[in-house]
Amino acid sequence: MFKLRYTAIQVRDLEKSINFYTHILGMRLTNRIKIPETKGEFATVKSADSDHYLEINWYEGQEVRSGDMLDHIAFEVDDLNSTVDELSCKGMKTVTEIRESQNSKWTYIKDSDGIWIELFQKQ
Repeated sequence: MFKLRYTAIQVRDLEKSINFYTHILGMRLTNRIKIPETKGEFATVKSADSDHYLEINWYEGQEVRSGDMLDHIAFEVDDLNSTVDELSCKGMKTVTEIRESQNSKWTYIKDSDGIWIELFQKQ
């Protein structure tokens, strides 16, 4: 079962974006993390009474053009390894290794148009 959990966008200026979503739209900043592997940083914001959240991604030196801001879509799965095996049987290959943190593990696939889809399992 795939459960849509969040949407991720890529932005030109992380501070301006956080300010827009928190001060203009009234969302709450829930997390902010630097990612050394991508020379980037992301923040998550969430509306009151919503399970869905928005991940705001910024990458050093990457050009972002208007309309190119979708970074990836994320689905929570019950068992990541089983899901990857099932998708493999359907001809889908992951585009990254399975990675793991204290709270989750995840990998990515691409849809038919090349949009990155994150599959993650809470731990």
